Amino acid sequence: MPSPFPREPVIHRDHPSPNWNERKCPIDMVVLHYTEMKPVETALERMCDPAAEVSAHYCITEEGEVIRLVPEDKRAWHAGKSFWRGQADVNSASIGIELDHPGHALGYRPFAEAQIEALIPLLDSIVRRYKIPYANVVAHSDIAPARKVDPGELFPWDRLARWKLCLPRPEKLNLGDPFGNDGAFLLALERYGYDISDAGKAIEAFQRRWRPETIDGMADGECRAILFQLLLDRDEGRAR
Repeated sequence: MPSPFPREPVIHRDHPSPNWNERKCPIDMVVLHYTEMKPVETALERMCDPAAEVSAHYCITEEGEVIRLVPEDKRAWHAGKSFWRGQADVNSASIGIELDHPGHALGYRPFAEAQIEALIPLLDSIVRRYKIPYANVVAHSDIAPARKVDPGELFPWDRLARWKLCLPRPEKLNLGDPFGNDGAFLLALERYGYDISDAGKAIEAFQRRWRPETIDGMADGECRAILFQLLLDRDEGRAR
């Protein structure tokens, strides 16, 4: 089915940041963040401050304004120390999108409807143009579980999945839990793509993305069944 969105996303304005350098590898990821700053001008100022050494390709305000800070062909500095599916230079391989939001530090809340409505066509354009695997549309917490929790448990991944912009949460878990112990689960989590050097935080990140109703860092039967189904779908070619 062809995309109902325009090939080129709507960019409302440019706010150029000097904080970028050249990429070292092709784009095959998108990382979603929240700013955890208010108002949005504060976040924009920081992402354009050379001393801060942080940036992103885009920032989307709660009102739905899409702001471009760094050209897509350049390496923005949004991921920090991070890892995903064998890639340690996530900045070189990804496009970073910051969502204007107070975050957990300033009063965590659901994401604004106008913001998600602006994100979806932008993300659709990026995913289609670069043929990004759905499993590589990730949260900041996925790529840096020991340091980050954004965009957090209230982010509407299901909305993105309905437009085939990320993997959906597995619904059929009838195959159950094949992992005999926590060690086996962690090895499988690493195989899926996570950095498991901090085991508890890695499990929390997995829960935040795939089972946000309970985030306790404990690999219970439901978490094990979800991970098993994700791996099975990928290995059998039903997800990429």
